[in-house]
Order: sequence, then structure tokens, then C-alpha cells
Amino acid sequence: MSLNIDEINKELAGKTPEEIINWAISIAKKPVVTTNFRPYEGAILNLVSKIKEDIEVIWCDTGYNTPNTYKHAEALIHQLELNIHLYVPKQTVAHRNITLGLPTIDDENHGIFTEQVKLEPFKRAMAAHQPDVWFTNLRKGQTAFRDSIDIISKSKDGIIKVSPFYNWSDEELDTYLEENNLPNEFKYFDPTKVENNRECGLHI
Repeated sequence: MSLNIDEINKELAGKTPEEIINWAISIAKKPVVTTNFRPYEGAILNLVSKIKEDIEVIWCDTGYNTPNTYKHAEALIHQLELNIHLYVPKQTVAHRNITLGLPTIDDENHGIFTEQVKLEPFKRAMAAHQPDVWFTNLRKGQTAFRDSIDIISKSKDGIIKVSPFYNWSDEELDTYLEENNLPNEFKYFDPTKVENNRECGLHI
């Protein structure tokens, strides 16, 4: 899909998340939304699925989520009647605990670990669904990399990435969740990031 990303971002600046999603759906042939059920995911899942009820929701579960996150995921899946497509690593956590453990970011095995639990399942999901538009809840201020993109960006594979809530604050999202009777989850754990300001690897 050939688009002038800079011009589109200028046109979408100041638009509401709903208007941004409607624009993206209008140009999409095969849109998807990805989620890991981290904090504030309820906002994008609610709004995107409200506009396109049957949108494919890709969940790449590392297998290391907290009990709270799994309960939160189940609650949102049922409340929003999400068209969920689950992808998990090819190796179980139990097996990996013996062969790799949970490597720190300084460990030479951290790259292998990240490939196994996050990158490979994600690549498999994208190959299976072949989206042209990818909704995600990236926001400005989360990481240095995310500060460098905008509402609309392109993945390294050329997929149009749409972040409808890119310029929203936590406070604005808190209000949105409350107004829409949506739960939130703060006990989320990403085993590949360790630190909150590190990029997860899917977006760079």
C-alpha cells in the first residue's frame, strides 16, 4: 500500500481515535489489531471492535503473563466478544525453564529467549493473517522509539501501523475506560523487556 505517511499524519492530527480508526478501516482490505492485554489495552480493543465487530484480534501470549493478566484477558475477550486468534511459543515454559531459564537483558541467551517467546509467534501470526493495516496501542512517551513515530507509521514489512490513542495520556485513557465500563490491568509482566522503557522488539 503506497501512502504518504507524513501527509496523512498531518491530516489526522487533532482527529479523535474513532475518526482515525474509521479512516484506517476505509483503506484496509485485511486489518488486524494486536494485543498482549497490558495496561490500557481495553481502550483500543473496545473502540476497534465496536467499529469493525469481526476484526481479527491477534494475541501472542508469551506464557509468562501474571494470573491477573490472564483473568483480565478472559474478562475482556468475553465482554467485548473479541474475534481472538491466539499464538503461543512452540516450546513450553516448563521446557524453556530447563534449557534457558529467564535470561536477563545482559545474558547472551536473551536474544534467543526473545525470539522464542515473542518474535517467532508474532511472525507466524502475521504470516497467517497477512494484514495490510495493523492497529496497535503504541503511545507517545512510552519509549524513545515510540516518540519518534506518529499516529500512522509503517512496519519494517510495509504494514500500515495505526495507533489511534498515540497522543493520549494515562489520565485520558483512565477516563475512557471508566466511561465505557472497561477493566484495566497493571500487574502485566513482559519477560523480554524487563524495564518499562525498553522497546519490546515487535515495532522496531
